[in-house]
Amino acid sequence: MSRRLIAGLASLVLTAALTPVVAQAAPRTTEPKPVARIAKTVKLSAQRTDVWVYSPAMKDRIRVSVLTPPGATGPRSTVYMLDGAGNYKDVSDWITKGRAGRFFADKNVNVVLPAGASGTFYTDWKRKDAKLGKPMWETFLTKELPPLVDERFNGNGRNAIIGLSMGGQAAFALTVRNPAMYTGVASLSGCPPVSGPFNEAYVRSTVGRDGGDATNMWGPFGSAGWRAHDPTHHLDKLRGKNIFLSAGSGAIGPLDLQRRIDPEEGTRDVVTASSSALELGAYRCSLEFAVTLRAARIPYTDGFRLIGTHTWGYWERDLAVAWPTIARGL
Repeated sequence: MSRRLIAGLASLVLTAALTPVVAQAAPRTTEPKPVARIAKTVKLSAQRTDVWVYSPAMKDRIRVSVLTPPGATGPRSTVYMLDGAGNYKDVSDWITKGRAGRFFADKNVNVVLPAGASGTFYTDWKRKDAKLGKPMWETFLTKELPPLVDERFNGNGRNAIIGLSMGGQAAFALTVRNPAMYTGVASLSGCPPVSGPFNEAYVRSTVGRDGGDATNMWGPFGSAGWRAHDPTHHLDKLRGKNIFLSAGSGAIGPLDLQRRIDPEEGTRDVVTASSSALELGAYRCSLEFAVTLRAARIPYTDGFRLIGTHTWGYWERDLAVAWPTIARGL
C-alpha cells in the first residue's frame, strides 16, 4: 500500500474520531390545546339543568343554568339572558328574582342563564383587574358555550339575547360584534351606547360599584375599545334584527311601594331613591339610542314606560312585553 494512500486513510479515521456524534432528536410532542367542555351536570327539575362549563378563555369552570320546556322534543332555538351588575352568586338573578322559569315554562325554547358576571359587562377585558381579574365573557358566550348548549340541549343554532341593566348594554355590544349569532336583541333598563362623557361615566360607575376599573376593560376615556363596543358606531350590524328597548322614567309607581326590601339594602327611602336615579340614567341613555336607531331607519319595538324604577317588578313585566318581538326570529 502506498504511503500516500495510508496517509489519506489515517486522516479520514482521525476526522471521524473527532467529529461529535449528534443524537437524533425525538419528535417533539405538543400538549393538546384545551377546549371548552361540560365538566358537570345537575338536573334540578323537569325544566332546569345546571351545567358547569370549563372555559379555556376564562381558565375556570362557569356555572350556567339552562331551562328547557318539559317534555318537548325536536330541535329548539335558544335565548341567552344576561343579568345586571352586582350578581356575585352562582345562580342568575333572572331565576331567583325574575321568575324566568315560570315565564318560559310553556315556550318551546332553550333559555341559557350564566351567573356571576358582576360588573364585567360580559366582555373580554383588555387587562387584568385587581378586583375582577381578566374576564373573557364574550369569547365564552359566543364561541365556547353555544356549541355545547346546542349539542347537549338539542339547539337548532338560532339564538336571541336579552339583558337587563348592564346586561342590556352587553346584549347590544355582543350582537353588533357577532351579528350572525343573534336574530333578536333586547335591552331592559340598559344603556346601549357607551360613547360620550355621560354614557361612559354611567358604565364606569357601574363597573366601579363592583370594585372594578373600566380602564382595564376597554381602555382610557374615549379610546378605541369603547367605540368598538358601542352599537351606535355599528348600526348596520343591527339591520334586520328584532330589536326591543325599554326603560322607565324613574318616577315611583305602585310596584315600588309594594316592593320587599331587605334590611341589608338600607331604608326604603334610600333604596327607592337610588333605584329611581339609576333608572333615570338608563331612560335617558336608552331614549338617546332609540333616536339614533330611528334616524338610521332601523326598526325597533318601544317599551318605554312613564313610571318605574330600577327594580325587578318592572323587568318581569318588561320581559313579557319584549317576548313577541324577540320570538319573531326564533
